[in-house]
Amino acid sequence: MRGDGVDAEFAEFVRHRGEHHLKTAVLLTGDWHLAEDLVQTSLGKLYKVWHRLDTSSGPDAYLRRILVNTHRSWWRARWRREVPRADLPDGAGAADMGEAGALAEDVRQALAKLPAKQRTALVLRFFVDLPEAEVAELMGCSVGTVKTHTHRGLRAMRQLIPPDVLVNQIEQKGRGIQ
Repeated sequence: MRGDGVDAEFAEFVRHRGEHHLKTAVLLTGDWHLAEDLVQTSLGKLYKVWHRLDTSSGPDAYLRRILVNTHRSWWRARWRREVPRADLPDGAGAADMGEAGALAEDVRQALAKLPAKQRTALVLRFFVDLPEAEVAELMGCSVGTVKTHTHRGLRAMRQLIPPDVLVNQIEQKGRGIQ
């Protein structure tokens, strides 16, 4: 039976770090609603083992591993859920937003077009800012494979985002993604 202290500690963690992990899940899945499902499922799994964890060093790594593993199991089973269609529905148009919002939307759309492993490698390396070794461990592959997925993902992003778009502050005008 759980104590109120454990529940309060878990609720505090979710309150302070939940939004960060939701943003990570959005980038991993490419879909806000699927990301919410992924985070909810992952938090449920984390809650089941919360009382056994050493949370003094920060439980972010535990949740990140659960997010990646759950998402990976969803890609493996996805083909069973997909139904081919002759016509694709019209996508919702991007709302009128500021330059930063428009750029973020361009990056999210480009990420959504990447294969899942490339997208996962890019999100974990550049959004979550994890070292290659930790990304490899989370993805269940070698560091070399992470480097390959990262390289191919960046190359694809360069093709998907127009070269005149300045993605980050250190880029030189007109060079696109570095």
